[in-house]
Amino acid sequence: MTVLIAYDGSDDARAAVEYVARHLRAGPTVIMTVWEPLLTQISWAPLAAAVPVAGRIDEGEQYEEEKQAERLARQGADIAAKAGLTDVAVRAERGGGPVWAAIVDVAEELNASLVVTGSRGLAGARSVILGSVSTRVLHHAHRPVLVVPPPKEDDEG
Repeated sequence: MTVLIAYDGSDDARAAVEYVARHLRAGPTVIMTVWEPLLTQISWAPLAAAVPVAGRIDEGEQYEEEKQAERLARQGADIAAKAGLTDVAVRAERGGGPVWAAIVDVAEELNASLVVTGSRGLAGARSVILGSVSTRVLHHAHRPVLVVPPPKEDDEG
């Protein structure tokens, strides 16, 4: 059973990793972070025509975005290891469109038995405009999806 966990560094993503460690007998687990160059995000966003683009992002900036995503995925893997998962791999995936689509594509590629996301990530205003990543994964993945809600305040500790 391969479990794919989408991890963006948010408290909800952390809760998803910890939930899997506590409640599932997961075999191989992949902690995945999706990164996108800013101009790529703007190009597919519905409001792209309304957003002026001042210039191009150079390869050095894209390299830094990728390295940041790799660090974030490793952070998620560290949380998974501390919570008891042993067979954990990391993956930083460059998205060419919406984050949810990259998650669904990697789940297909890995033939993941389960896709896990937090109920809300760091998308902020973007999620209001484009919709929730977890909702889109839930509706587009052709495999089981577990959306983990944020912990209740009295559960934290």
